[in-house]
Amino acid sequence: MHTAENVENLSAISQLMADYFDGLYYCDVERLARVFHPSAHYSNANRGELLQLDMPTYFQIVAQRRSPASEGQQRSDRILAIEFAGPVTALVRVNCSIADKYFTDFLSLILVDGRWQIIAKVFHYELSQPQTSIPTLNSNGES
Repeated sequence: MHTAENVENLSAISQLMADYFDGLYYCDVERLARVFHPSAHYSNANRGELLQLDMPTYFQIVAQRRSPASEGQQRSDRILAIEFAGPVTALVRVNCSIADKYFTDFLSLILVDGRWQIIAKVFHYELSQPQTSIPTLNSNGES
């Protein structure tokens, strides 16, 4: 059974994620600055080495990138899961894409100053693979 507080928190987090996705899609640093706590951590180890950025560095990267919106890229963002660790702590798992990268983000959220904010972003991405034709097999299993 959902309490009014749970419903309110889910609604607030869903709105935060909508702003997060819009911030990424439009490369809107002001919007992203509203969803990330100023002390948030940005981490990735896709290339086998730890990459950690503070928010000013991350926002500078976003500001310099061509937005997916300006290139007419189709949006693929979605919330996969929201899990609460307590009344002021949550973990949100999402998918989104930018250019040829498909991301899975683990976003740690905290409720401070009366609003939910991302305090840590840890993510993995995969590069899209070009579509190749798949050989058609006949009933004997031959192409």
